[in-house]
Amino acid sequence: MNDISKTNIYLKNLLLILKGVAMGAANKVPGVSGGIIALIGGFYEELINSFQHFNSYSLKLILKGDFKNFWAYVNGSFLSYLFIGVILSYFSVSLILDYLLENYELFVIGGFFGMILSSVHVIIKQVKLWNLSTFLIFFIGLSFGLILSFASPSSENDQLFFVFFCGIISVSGMTIPGLSGSFLLLILGNYNLLLVDAVNAVFTVASEAVFFNFDSLNDPYIKRLIMIMIVFAIGSLLGLIIFSNLLKWVLQKFPNHTLGLIIGFISGTVILVYPWKKKEFLYNEDGDVLINSVGNKMFSNYNYYFPDLGLNQTYNVLLFIFLGAGVIYLLDYYDKKYKS
Repeated sequence: MNDISKTNIYLKNLLLILKGVAMGAANKVPGVSGGIIALIGGFYEELINSFQHFNSYSLKLILKGDFKNFWAYVNGSFLSYLFIGVILSYFSVSLILDYLLENYELFVIGGFFGMILSSVHVIIKQVKLWNLSTFLIFFIGLSFGLILSFASPSSENDQLFFVFFCGIISVSGMTIPGLSGSFLLLILGNYNLLLVDAVNAVFTVASEAVFFNFDSLNDPYIKRLIMIMIVFAIGSLLGLIIFSNLLKWVLQKFPNHTLGLIIGFISGTVILVYPWKKKEFLYNEDGDVLINSVGNKMFSNYNYYFPDLGLNQTYNVLLFIFLGAGVIYLLDYYDKKYKS
C-alpha cells in the first residue's frame, strides 16, 4: 500500500469519526435526529446494513471464536470509527452543546431549525417517484409527527425495566431520520436522567479511573446511575438490532414510500426546533415551579409565538438558521462530489 492510499484511509477514518461526533451531538438535542446526519452524510444505508448484520449468524461466528469473519461481517471498522465519534461527542461536544443550550438556546435551536428545513429539501430530491400512495404515506408520517410534537412530557422513572425500554426507544433517532430519540426520552420523562445525569456519572468514574481512583463507585447515587446506564446501553443495543432489521426490509421493498414517510415525519416534528417558543412550567399550589428529582424545572408544553422583527436578536437567529441550512447543503454537495 502506497503513502497516498494510506493517507486516503486515514482521512476516510477521520471523516467517519467526525460524522460520529455530529451524530452524537444531534442525538443529544430534543427534536433533532442523528439519523438525518447519516442520511445527509451519505452513510445511512451502510449504517443500517451494518446494524442488520447483528443477527443469529454473527452470534454463531462469535460462539465459534471466528472474530475475524465476525468483524468483517458486521462491518466492524466502519462501526468502530463511527462510534468512537459518538462516544467522543457525548463526553466533549455534547458537554459544550449543553453549555450553549443553557446560555444561547435561541441561536443553537435556530441553527438546528435551519438544518432540519434544508434536510427535508435534500431528502425530497431522493424520492424518485411521487404518486398517490407516496403522498398518502407522507401525510401519515406528517400526522404522526404532529401528534408526537404536541405530546406532554411524563414524570421521571428510574425503574430498570423502564430504563431498558427507554434504551430501545432512544436509538430510533439514530436509525430513523426525523424521529428524535432524545425528544422521545423527554416525552418519557427520562431525558435528564439518561442523557445528563447518567452520562455525567460515567464521565466522572471514567476520568477518575484513568488515575486508578475508584472512590466515586462507593457513592450509592453514582453506583445507581452506572447501573442505569448499563441497562440503558443494553436496551439501546437491542433497539439497534430491531430497528435496523425492520428498516433494512422496508427500504428494500418500499424505498420511495419509506422516504415519503420520513419526509412527512420530519415535517411534522420540525416545530420541535422552532426557535421562538417558551416553556409552560408546572406550578404547585403555592405558585412555585415544580422541580423534578434531578433539580430541573418541570413543564407541560411550549407556547409558540411569531418573532419580533423589531429586535436585533431576531435577525441573529435568522442568521443562524441560514448557517444551519448552509451546513447541510455543504455536506450534501461534498457527498455528491465524493461519490461522482
